[in-house]
Amino acid sequence: MIGARWSEINFAARMWTVPTARMKSGREHRVPLTAAAMLVLKRMQKEDDEFLFPGTKAGQGLFNMALLKVLERMGRGDLTAHGFRATFKTWATERTNFPREVTEAALAHAIEDKVEAAYRRSDLFDKRRRLMDAWDEFCGKHALRLPLRVLALCRLHFRCKCNRNIAAPKSMARTRSNGRCNA
Repeated sequence: MIGARWSEINFAARMWTVPTARMKSGREHRVPLTAAAMLVLKRMQKEDDEFLFPGTKAGQGLFNMALLKVLERMGRGDLTAHGFRATFKTWATERTNFPREVTEAALAHAIEDKVEAAYRRSDLFDKRRRLMDAWDEFCGKHALRLPLRVLALCRLHFRCKCNRNIAAPKSMARTRSNGRCNA
């Protein structure tokens, strides 16, 4: 997500296409976007930004450590960004009936077996869309339990203007010059 650009989002198809250059596998990866994700993207979209998550310097996205910094600010320095992927995989394995190959494709993992890889012609996009919809439903049920300060910290770290319906605590001051946070 760090380097995602608005030009990679297909709003009509509800899809994000990660180009080959940014994939470890060296292959383009299509990501099905849920209705909730689309709503967030539409709220975030600015005409003057190239990146979904613009950095502090013009023409650059967020730096690699941005999510870790958010976790630290939330008092959860014990967590890692990769742990979110592990959480998804654990949920999909333990709480759903989706086949392993669908969850592996959702995580853009390479197929280790060369013969299987040679015969796999599909990226399982439609099945991955159903998987992401189920993940969205699961996360949606639990997101309502998040404390307001967690949501505000996430919002403030990425962009002050992102989610206008969540008010930040007064202790988190904003700069007037560029709309970025001082928190």
